[in-house]
Amino acid sequence: MKSLRNTALGLTLGVAGASMAFAGELTIATVNNGHMIEMQKLTPAFEAANPDITVNWVTLDEGTLRSRVTTDITTKGGQFDIMTIGMYEAPIWGERGWLEPLEFSAEYDADDILPAMRDGLSFDGTLFAAPFYGESSMIMYRKDLLDAAGITLEDNPSWSTIEEAAAAMTDKDAGQYGICLRGKPGWGDNMAFITTMANSFGAQWFNEDWTPALDSPEWNEAVNFYVNLLTTYGPPGSSGNSFNEILALMNEGKCGMWIDATIAASFVTDPGQSQVADTIAFAQSPQQVTTKGANWLWAWSLAIPAGTNQAEDAQKFIEWATSKEYIELVAENNGWGSVPTGTRQSTYDNPSFQEAAVFAEAELKAILSANPEDSTLNPSPYVGVQFAAIPEFQAIGTAVGQQMTAALAGDITVEEALAASQEAADREMRQAGYY
Repeated sequence: MKSLRNTALGLTLGVAGASMAFAGELTIATVNNGHMIEMQKLTPAFEAANPDITVNWVTLDEGTLRSRVTTDITTKGGQFDIMTIGMYEAPIWGERGWLEPLEFSAEYDADDILPAMRDGLSFDGTLFAAPFYGESSMIMYRKDLLDAAGITLEDNPSWSTIEEAAAAMTDKDAGQYGICLRGKPGWGDNMAFITTMANSFGAQWFNEDWTPALDSPEWNEAVNFYVNLLTTYGPPGSSGNSFNEILALMNEGKCGMWIDATIAASFVTDPGQSQVADTIAFAQSPQQVTTKGANWLWAWSLAIPAGTNQAEDAQKFIEWATSKEYIELVAENNGWGSVPTGTRQSTYDNPSFQEAAVFAEAELKAILSANPEDSTLNPSPYVGVQFAAIPEFQAIGTAVGQQMTAALAGDITVEEALAASQEAADREMRQAGYY
């Protein structure tokens, strides 16, 4: 059996290098999340079944991945045969003809994919990316600490209740922090969380006429609450924390509460990874004036850039990696509590999964409740919960994310951050001709 070749972050592939790729050799760009790392470990099973195909990996953190694949697809660089992308990119890039349409065998059972995932990765009824795992967001918390404080978290608690719970669980002298939240800048990083929080405060990215709404009282209230909450009850260095950093803190028992991707539930409840696995409980995301847009919807998915010479082999790999059989392979190796979730109804219907995954009900409830078509309290012109599904959003969200991190770090005030964000968004939308 061929050994898996994993290409490190520092690898630089130019157009010339891409043109030298051998037939049957796939280069895949992916994110350094746990389920993706596991896929790389299991890839020899695919290579054994397809001895004429070799898989090479380029594994990157979220921000670098988004930048690299976006640059490659827009410049037709040809570095990758398969890209890991999400619900923001798939329909936009599919509409522009930058991705190959996906067509699967009857055995693949595409109808088993959750409608929210299938619809979010399609344009005009054509699927352009297949979900490897899907997610919403929810509250993960230390029930033992809250029980000791006499506090109960119901679904969709108010942010005031979250603050009370965070205060009760904080003991900084003992290295115990009441709440951990994303602070690292990025449109799909800190802004994924902050947008859902702002939505619940009644905010939105754009008004109905597409003018940016970041200078609204709702944004101001939400971001001030976020900064104060993390500054008072969060760990030091929160402005540099993303999913993986907080996951490590949570598994070490240093976070009383974490509001983030539902996919984290399988990691924080795994006794092999988490020191507090048996104390973790779940609740639906917090709300302030509305539950609309309070929890995001996302899928890390595999797509084929148009123009690759390896499209047929890429299709074979994607069908394998996002199939029922792959999920069963993970279960066989690691147990049903560790399978990639959020993609197929059959996973949630499986009694073995239901028994192993204490988070299954809460995760599915969060995914099914997220509505990209109606994610803001007041009418807005865009589709998307934690992002606006327009090409200009990536630049806007990136710029705003940097301002939010600066405010969290104490380098500027929230008011200064929002003023700069409004200016950047207005400039981008004017240049794009929205008004």
